[in-house]
Amino acid sequence: MSEGATGARGGLFGAGGRFKGGTDPVMEKFNESLSFDKRMWDQDLRGSAAYAKATCKAGIISEEERDQMIEGLGKVREEWATGTFVEKPGDEDIHTANERRLTEIIGPTGGKLHTGRSRNDQVATDTRLWTVEAERDLLKDMSTLLLAGAEIAKENVDVLMAGYTHLQPAQPIRYSHWLCSHLTPIVRDAQRLKELIPRANMCPLGSGALAGNAFGVDREFIRQELGFDGVTPNSLDSVCDRDFVVEFLMWSTLLLTHLSQFAEDVIITNMLKGVDIDDAYATGSSLMPQKKNPDALELLRGKAGIALGRAVGFTATLKGLPRAYNKDLQEDKVPLFEAVDTVKDCLAIATGVICTMKPNPEMLKKALCPEMLATDLADYLVRKGVPFRETHHISGACVRLAEEQKVSIDTLSLAQLQEIDPRFREDVLRVWDYETSVERKSSAGGTSKATVLKQTEDITAFAKSL
Repeated sequence: MSEGATGARGGLFGAGGRFKGGTDPVMEKFNESLSFDKRMWDQDLRGSAAYAKATCKAGIISEEERDQMIEGLGKVREEWATGTFVEKPGDEDIHTANERRLTEIIGPTGGKLHTGRSRNDQVATDTRLWTVEAERDLLKDMSTLLLAGAEIAKENVDVLMAGYTHLQPAQPIRYSHWLCSHLTPIVRDAQRLKELIPRANMCPLGSGALAGNAFGVDREFIRQELGFDGVTPNSLDSVCDRDFVVEFLMWSTLLLTHLSQFAEDVIITNMLKGVDIDDAYATGSSLMPQKKNPDALELLRGKAGIALGRAVGFTATLKGLPRAYNKDLQEDKVPLFEAVDTVKDCLAIATGVICTMKPNPEMLKKALCPEMLATDLADYLVRKGVPFRETHHISGACVRLAEEQKVSIDTLSLAQLQEIDPRFREDVLRVWDYETSVERKSSAGGTSKATVLKQTEDITAFAKSL
């Protein structure tokens, strides 16, 4: 390719230094990351301000130069905040864009900012700062969801519904117990997210390109300026460590898997008319006027698969990389940003669905069937001293008899039950009561009213701690 076919390099890495000519315009587009990493403008400016203070502390720049830099960075910040920052050709990424603009504002002194610093440790710092802030923000969103869900569960604690295993009627439970069963994984997700933050919140700034900083900057000082919990222990690892990105991507996959399971349950229950989804979270059909499609829930369900793809894809990118920084690592931003945006949107949608959907007690009760009390029938004989393995067989025989006679199991007479086992007595007829059944499940975590209310209290307390 002739020199005339190449594009001009940016001002910070222009021809006349290492390079004789410009870059292929296709390469310019292929290589740039400003179009997406400008989301980190705030973190990049904060990192630069902290580094300017550190270089002054190390005697590299004067106090006057430091103050000039801090003031200039403040003006750059104002431009980003007001939407007046002008991107220019050659602004390869957020780092070069900010430094270019700083130099335009304060002159040659801006060229001293990067002394001893590399974009390798700079981007690692920006990304960690951005990720930690995003994680803390998401914890607040999760708190909102959990508080709302626990309150809805408390309000509907007297509503009974059918519980299923293998999508087959299993045992009666409380609607609130079912709702808490979906809130409980979100609690675990919040616990896991909190555990990610200390590992992400480590300061790599001052690591240089890979070997460390040649001017003795105080990394502990930089850490304190930026609010990190500690400093990364190895400069070579500091610039290529993206474990914190992978951990977030994997975490988001699990959270969205849990929201997907919730969505699927609600879709099925809505189809059976057990709950009504609010119009705000449904759409219509372009052809069929009667349709009310649970699109919000279907999209929640669909997002989980895409999240898994992001996590696997970026992990695969990392697996073959040598030490230290390689340009492949630029590919961490888009999946990270997309994951944060997706999680934030999904938490908002799930919270809205939970707050607005209405249980239909009559339809939920209609789904209950006496056969779901077959275990209670077995438990009845257990309480009379019969081994459970034997009572399981006896109760199964009662179910079979009812099926053969094409009647509901609760209509079998005492005489018929006693033909199967003479230990049945008059009080066996009390077994056929759904409220009694759920109230017997009174161990911790069970579906009795008291234990469900305890679950809502625990979820509320945890949510308030986030």
